[in-house]
Amino acid sequence: MLFTQVRFNLDTPISLVEATAIFESTAPKYKGHPGLLLKHYFRSEDGKTVGGLYFWESREAAEATYAGPWREMVEKKYGAEPQIEFFESPVHVDNRTPGA
Repeated sequence: MLFTQVRFNLDTPISLVEATAIFESTAPKYKGHPGLLLKHYFRSEDGKTVGGLYFWESREAAEATYAGPWREMVEKKYGAEPQIEFFESPVHVDNRTPGA
């Protein structure tokens, strides 16, 4: 499995309440998104970093998203350029599902 970590380093920290409102406003855009399996949003405890972990079917699906109008939308939303890193995840543990 492939995942990406997308981070935004903010000039001004945001609260958990502010971050949650932003995340909730963008989450519907990812429902049914081609090639996206799962997304988790995150905020650092100091509120200076926010972002998401995206789990993809393929690198091509991720790159197609990041090359399109997505970049303009997120830069406008967070006021910062995204830092995108790609990772392979060959093994996972999911304690929510018996036997996984």
